[in-house]
Amino acid sequence: MSRPKILLADDHTMFAQGLQSLLEEEFELVGTVADGQALVEAAHRLHPDVIIVDISMPGLNGFDAVRQLKKEDMTAKIIFLTMHADDSLVAEAFRCGGSGYVLKQSAGEELIAAIGQVLAGHVYVTPILARESARCESKGMDGTQKLKLTPRQREVLQLIIEGCTMKEIAARLGISTRTAESHKYALMDGLGVESTAELIQYPIKLGLTST
Repeated sequence: MSRPKILLADDHTMFAQGLQSLLEEEFELVGTVADGQALVEAAHRLHPDVIIVDISMPGLNGFDAVRQLKKEDMTAKIIFLTMHADDSLVAEAFRCGGSGYVLKQSAGEELIAAIGQVLAGHVYVTPILARESARCESKGMDGTQKLKLTPRQREVLQLIIEGCTMKEIAARLGISTRTAESHKYALMDGLGVESTAELIQYPIKLGLTST
């Protein structure tokens, strides 16, 4: 009987290497990638049964990478493995298509259990977060409501965070500098911030991008 295929996405090299030996004991680890765009490409190429993904990654964060895969009808089960013990992020993880949420400090046997649960059609949340997540979901709370951005706004925001100038962003995205600036100011207005520094800190505080 073939073993379930696992794809791992995490930009922390040492942590990912530690997980590899753990996962290979129970599953077929078909690949390890370090950014969101590489995850999307690898998922199409390798057809994993389960994708284990960090939230904070360069290029394309874990949430946006999963959203993209789900739009393309990817059937792999998704487990978010993250350091962020935040109930609003748990809610967002499931809203964008996840089946599991495991804290990195709880990784190990718990991750193996989470994989088994999602493959069986269940959901899994690290126990210390499960009760709070259920409370927030029942009340309709969503700490990321302000992050309902257009795909282009997300691209601009990611590049701003990575330190690109408006001219560089325009070149990367094939738009004019004035259009790039318009997206930036629309982001600032929509997120309720008044400076580029605040704009950068907004998604970092929510764990939606790499720091």
